[in-house]
Amino acid sequence: MSEAKAVLRHVRLSPRKTRLIVDMVRGRNAAEALVLLKFTPRSAARVVEQLLFSAVSNAGLKDLGEPESLKVSRAFVEGGPVLKRFQPRSMGRANPIKKRTSHITIVVSPFN
Repeated sequence: MSEAKAVLRHVRLSPRKTRLIVDMVRGRNAAEALVLLKFTPRSAARVVEQLLFSAVSNAGLKDLGEPESLKVSRAFVEGGPVLKRFQPRSMGRANPIKKRTSHITIVVSPFN
């Protein structure tokens, strides 16, 4: 089956928050998903919008069709490496902080 893919790794966004955005576009028409992401007020929406645009551009290079004839067939977010930091607290204590990263994958394919 013909499909085009775009992958973005080591994004400084929490996978849990990014999955909310990716779940909105999974299974939708690619052009409709781009419009939906443009008007979604989340920081992850900007990143997913750029990645979806890249996947659509890759589909154009493979001659799969225009964005109106493509759908988001698969889209998922996996956790990346976690940056572990510590924040000083009172009485000499320290609290751990986990700065999570994400690996985002979007696959578009023509309607069949």
